[in-house]
Amino acid sequence: MNKQEIYNYLKEQNIWHEVTEHKAVFNMEELAEVDIPYPEADAKNLFVRDDKKRNYYLITVKGDKKVDLKEFRKKNNTRPLRFASENDLMDILGLIPGAVTPLGILNDEERKVQVFLDREFLEGRKLIGVHPNENTATVWLKTEDLLDIIKEHGNPVQVLEL
Repeated sequence: MNKQEIYNYLKEQNIWHEVTEHKAVFNMEELAEVDIPYPEADAKNLFVRDDKKRNYYLITVKGDKKVDLKEFRKKNNTRPLRFASENDLMDILGLIPGAVTPLGILNDEERKVQVFLDREFLEGRKLIGVHPNENTATVWLKTEDLLDIIKEHGNPVQVLEL
């Protein structure tokens, strides 16, 4: 699904969302230069794989958090982790670097990616801001709705303290 297909999907599913169109951003520093309505709800996404290329993980945390992959590995009993390649990102999620998003799960036809979402997104306003499969916009969703989208698609998802 591309950006317009994501917008259509959200509308067809009657899922509340807001869209902030912006210049292409490739990292959190570039996003900080953009005026967004809910900066506290913005997500950072890491697409990683184990050392055998058998398991793929999408880790979604608040934009200002750092993820220690060694610590994540210990807590979640995975093999050693590395960032997935650009080819894996495109082949599995249909995304380019800088556009990684949980909505890319809708392109994961084999349902091979496990999603880990930071529990903090279920606090306060319970909103999350993610790219709509392109890095030229941010879609604001209720966190529970995003979790439902992932579950309905069939990918495993866990909410954790990250």
